[in-house]
Order: sequence, then C-alpha cells, then structure tokens
Amino acid sequence: MEPTSSVVTEPKSPAEGRAPQSQPPQSQPPPSQPVPDSEARYRRRAALLGSPRAKWAFIFAALVIAVAAFFLWRYLGSYESTDDAQIDGHVNSVSARVSGHVIKLNVEDNQYVEQGTVLVEIDPADYEVAVAKARAEYADALAQASAAGINVPITDVSTSSQVSGAESGVSGAQAAIEAARQQFDAAKSQVAEADANNTKAQNDLQRYKLLIDKEEISQMQYDQALDSAQAAAAALQAARANADAYAAQIKQAQSKLEQANADLRNAGNRTHTMRVIQARSQSAQAITEQKKAELDQAELNLQYTKIIAPVSGAVSNRTVEVGQNVQPGQVMMMIIPLDEKNIWVTANFKETQLSKMKPGQPAEIQVDATGKTYKGHVDSIAGASGERFSLLPPENATGNYVKVVQRIPMKIVFDPGEIKGHELRPGMSVVPKVWIK
Repeated sequence: MEPTSSVVTEPKSPAEGRAPQSQPPQSQPPPSQPVPDSEARYRRRAALLGSPRAKWAFIFAALVIAVAAFFLWRYLGSYESTDDAQIDGHVNSVSARVSGHVIKLNVEDNQYVEQGTVLVEIDPADYEVAVAKARAEYADALAQASAAGINVPITDVSTSSQVSGAESGVSGAQAAIEAARQQFDAAKSQVAEADANNTKAQNDLQRYKLLIDKEEISQMQYDQALDSAQAAAAALQAARANADAYAAQIKQAQSKLEQANADLRNAGNRTHTMRVIQARSQSAQAITEQKKAELDQAELNLQYTKIIAPVSGAVSNRTVEVGQNVQPGQVMMMIIPLDEKNIWVTANFKETQLSKMKPGQPAEIQVDATGKTYKGHVDSIAGASGERFSLLPPENATGNYVKVVQRIPMKIVFDPGEIKGHELRPGMSVVPKVWIK
C-alpha cells in the first residue's frame, strides 16, 4: 500500500467545485485580492517590456509610423482638392426666327439629337406665297433692267455719230469761211485793179474825144479807146460782181458755221441725255439686285420654318407644343451638348490653394453621380473671384473690412475619350483633385 504523501492533487477551477470540507475556510484568498495568475501575467509583461528586444521593437514601430506619416504628408501636399465644384457646360437656346403656327414637333424632352436634326416645323404656306411673289418681282425687274440696258449702246452710238457730224460740220464751215474770205480778198484786189483800169480807160477816152473833135487823131484810134473804156467798165462791173459773190459765200459759210455750232451744242445735250439713260439703266440694275435680295430673304424665311438643332446634345426644358403660335426670338427648348468639348468642371478653390496651381496641371475628377474618377487637366483660372460676379459685390470703402478667404473659379477640362458615354450632366457635384507636384 502506497503512502498517502505521494498522491498529487491537481488544482481545480472555481467552476468545478470548492475546496474539501476537511480544509479550513481561512486558507482561501479573499475576493478583493487579485488572483495569482493575473499577477503572474502582469509581472511577465513588465519583464517583457523591460527587455532589449522589446525596446528595439518599439523603436522599429516608431520608425515605421514616422516614415508612413512622412509619405502621407508628402502625398497630401502633392495635390489640391475642393468639394465646391460642379460639372458645367453650354446651354444652347433654340428659338424661332420667323412667326407662325407649329404643325409638327419631332423631339421630346431628354432626347439626344444630332446637329441638323429638324426639331420643329412651322406652317410654310404663307412663306411659300411670299417666295412666289418675290420671284415674280425679280423676273419683272430683270426684264426692265434688260430693256434699259439695250437703250444705252443705241443712244451711245447715235450720240457719238451726231457729235462727230457736228464737229465735222463746224470744221467744214470754218474752212469754207476761210476759203471764201481768201477769194473775197482776191476779188477785192481784182475790183481795185479793174477800177484803176476803168479810170484810165475813161480818162483816155475823154482825151481821145477832144483829139477826135480837133481831128488830130483818126477815127479808128478813137474807136479803140472807146472799146477799151467800155471793156474796162465791164471788167470793173464783173470784178465787183465777183467780189459780191464771194461776200455772199462768206455769209453763207458763216450761216453754216452757226448751224454746225448749234448741232454741236445739241449733240452736247444728247451727251447729257446719254448720262440720263445710263443712270436709268443703273437704277434698273439696282432695283433688280434689291428684288433678288428680297427673293433670297423670302427663301430664307421659308427655310426657317424648319427649326433645326444647332448642336448635338440632349433636349431639355421644351416649352413648345403643336398648334402653338410662335414669334421670332421665342425660346422653345434647350439643347445641352454632352461631348467632352462642351463639358467641363468649374471648381472654386480657395485663394490660399492657388500658389502652386497653374494651367496644364493634371487633375482627377471624382463624380458623385457615377462614382467614377475621370482624368483631365487645368485649362484656365478665372480673372476675378466669384464674389466680383455676384449681384451685390462687397463694398469695403467704409473701413470696417474683415478679411475673408475668397474662392477663385478654375476651369478643368476632361482628357480626350474620358466621357464617351455622355453620362455627365451640367450641375452634377464633383470633387476635383489637381496634382501640383
């Protein structure tokens, strides 16, 4: 039989039972004191923290945290971001250019249309009548201009020939006057010579008559003197008649000269008439051009009865209906272009963020509606803060100025191919991130 002292009793947990009844109750520790296992663990932990290995582990962890904080600081300092940003874009108004009755509507709200699509059709009947009227008036103006143009060369030729004839008549009359004057001068010389010869012959006849009476000369000599006197008288009379004829020729040539001058003056008046005819032709041509312009305008108005989309985009805020009468300038709908050339981001950055920001820097745009991040770059920075464009800009002339950090609008455009799906809409909230390093 083995001795009792060799039996080893395993410790029991408090859940398994209490100490045997043979042991005194005072051997159990009081409830307020820590259990021996917890105290042992505390002591082991204190010894572990005081060991060199624990110190090196703590130093390594501190270095890791410092390096991570440094890279986090560098990352946070490599970009600027703001939540005061939204998608922006062009809003193209579609309005009527002519008045009329809407007979057909080809689009609905939020429908995507291509540029050139017929959106609204206005009743074209009145404008077709206007085109027909303008075309008829243009044809009539063309006919009148053609008739006026034909008179110009005809009158030109006639006037030119009349002017040339009158100038020739003047020249001929002047030449005739000159020739007649020369002949008249020669005739006057002949008259003077004939007068001298006649005087001599008459004087000789008187002497011969005295001599014949005295019978100092023969009858034949007297007869010869008589014949010479009669011949000299006849020659004088003929010379005077010739001179009178040349004087008459001078008067006649002068009359012709006066007539030629009158014809030349009349031809000059016809030159003024030619200018009048040319002016009428030019006026008819101008009226033709005016009627052509009116025809073009009528045809344009007929084209304007079909209202087409000025750009490709989504139809929004449509206010026109079939049967409605529209007026020129009346806005009927909006078209929002959704391609990357017409959609951008307007981000309002604080002025304290702009020190290192400049156009061309890359950017990332996180869109709340889609949950996607798009790539882009800074296009430009506004020339003034947003408050300068407000309805009531601040006035600091009173002296009670309080400095407030202002926000400057910045335009960020998307890179090519980023929004092919046309999923972005103006007004959407975004969070842009501009990389400055």
